[in-house]
Amino acid sequence: MVASGRFDDSDAANNLDLFGVVLALLASVPLAARRVAPLTVFGLTTAATALLYAFDYSLGPPLGLAVALYTVAASRDELRGGKRLTPIVVASLFVPFMLVSQHDFPFGPEVLLGGLVWLTAWVAGDRTRLRRERIAALEERALRAERETERERRLAVAEERTRIARDLHDSAGHAINVILVQTGAARLLRDRDPERSREALETVEEVARETLGEIDQLVRGLREDGSDEVEPPPGLAALDALAERHRASGHTVKTEITGSRRPLAPRVDRAAYRILQEALTNATRHGHGATEVSVIFSADALELTVENPTWANQAIGGDGHGLVGMRERAALLGGTLEAGSAAGAFRVRARLPYAVSEEPGR
Repeated sequence: MVASGRFDDSDAANNLDLFGVVLALLASVPLAARRVAPLTVFGLTTAATALLYAFDYSLGPPLGLAVALYTVAASRDELRGGKRLTPIVVASLFVPFMLVSQHDFPFGPEVLLGGLVWLTAWVAGDRTRLRRERIAALEERALRAERETERERRLAVAEERTRIARDLHDSAGHAINVILVQTGAARLLRDRDPERSREALETVEEVARETLGEIDQLVRGLREDGSDEVEPPPGLAALDALAERHRASGHTVKTEITGSRRPLAPRVDRAAYRILQEALTNATRHGHGATEVSVIFSADALELTVENPTWANQAIGGDGHGLVGMRERAALLGGTLEAGSAAGAFRVRARLPYAVSEEPGR
């Protein structure tokens, strides 16, 4: 492969001899190692091409020099000194090359053509380098986005599992409390009122069956394969059924819903139901007398209040799992929950804002 020489085909050009062959080989053969040592190969081809020009060997355009310069420009980020040193080295070789190789330096068509070759090779190599950098940046961005998506997916799964575990606690706690009350009533009424005793046992059976089905769904949702979809727990639409279940156990429950009803975000609807369920469970377990449930659709939030009388000198702790879970549910929605005893009554009051964004896993 002949890779360098003057652009001159005049009769004054020297015929190729042994020295010219050696120079031509030095201007082309090192190109095989241009990716390993770009600057070294560029220096050799530059020197050989300059001598070919100086001794008037007519071997065509300086392709070897152009290829070596292109490689240097395309890979200068990988070289020692990188972006700053490489252009200085190339520029420092340009002037000596012109002095040695061009007889009409600094003016003449050959000088202009030689400068154009250097500029074209450098610009082409630099454009290749920039394109490669853009591709690498896009690949890195895609990889980073994929990692971020996977992280968000794992976080959503963890949050969903936490929600399922919380629902499992609420559902099981409520069911066990109702079953405890109903079985106690059935035992006490077994001889005096067999009919009411039978109704209490039927309620126990119904609650146990419903809770078992719900727990089964929740536990399936915790399996590693995640193939089963978990149906959402009931919302405020099931409040009447919840109250009726407690009434069936002998506990008086009064419900009142005020304000203009409006559709609720699923997260708000689920949280409201679970808070009322847990509050009624606590009222049945610790209180006596009628429990009053108030649901108010205010302008910007859903307000829930559950109040029941307590026995004299009865202290109800505020650090139980039920109260902690209710507070956490309200906090996740940007709301608040207060619970405490006052004037012989225990009151749970929650405020859940309507404006809640639906995020995965919550």
